[in-house]
Amino acid sequence: MSNQNALITREMLANYNDLNQRKKEIETQLDELKKVFNQYFDMAFGKNVKGELTVNDYKLQRQIRITEKYEQEATVHRLEELSLMDLIQKKPDEAKIKSALHLGFLKEEDLEGCKTINMSQAIYIKSVDSK
Repeated sequence: MSNQNALITREMLANYNDLNQRKKEIETQLDELKKVFNQYFDMAFGKNVKGELTVNDYKLQRQIRITEKYEQEATVHRLEELSLMDLIQKKPDEAKIKSALHLGFLKEEDLEGCKTINMSQAIYIKSVDSK
């Protein structure tokens, strides 16, 4: 056994394996609870609507994150039609597109049908100090 191997013991490996297994089990339980919480918020507030619930000294919140991306093929085609080649870098340059929109060189309508919008749900629970 070399000196490097002496740094890693059987107990460390066993502990890591045990913790990793427990992590998987905990993540599965967390996923199930998140599913229940999201179902509650869907029924109480509506799909993809943020909400909040306080139960005793815990606050349950759902935030909705929205991400927008320009579809590569449709956006490149549209920018080419508009002769805005400097906004293309093998894929739509979102920073330059946003700048062009902000500066008025491009209108939102010009890119209609090029943008996809994704939503994701986030659950937060925090302990609230009881007064």
